[in-house]
Amino acid sequence: MDKLLDQFSYGLFFWQVIILVIVIFLLGKFAWKPIVDALEERENGISNALAAAEKAKLEMARLTNENEQLLKEARAERDLILKEAKELKDKIVAEAREQAQTEGKRLIAQAKHEIESQKTKALAEVKAQVSELSIEIARKVLSREFEDQGKQQSLVADLLKDVKLN
Repeated sequence: MDKLLDQFSYGLFFWQVIILVIVIFLLGKFAWKPIVDALEERENGISNALAAAEKAKLEMARLTNENEQLLKEARAERDLILKEAKELKDKIVAEAREQAQTEGKRLIAQAKHEIESQKTKALAEVKAQVSELSIEIARKVLSREFEDQGKQQSLVADLLKDVKLN
């Protein structure tokens, strides 16, 4: 270290200090301001980016809540539509069942009426045949009555054998 002190030159030190002051002045005049501005601009950019990220985070939370609300409403509407559809189905089935029962009762009543009509018609035909047979028997009996009483009874017995009513 002694060698350094022996070689120390005040003139060189003076010029180095003046150059250092000039360099600091030039840097302060031309370099520090752009560097500081760039740092401030970067700091503002980072702050804006953080604020935008926070804003986006809040917007995403709002959208998520809004989507959940929309999903709840959609589910409620779906449930309501399904309930209405089930009620409509049950109503249609009940109406169809009631209509089928009404139609069945009508067909049964119509069939009973038709059976009654056919029965009445058949009875009328049987009565007509019985009356025709009775008139025929009576005519034959009367025509032979004047002939012989024994023959008349045997004739009635024969006629009764011929007539078989089921």
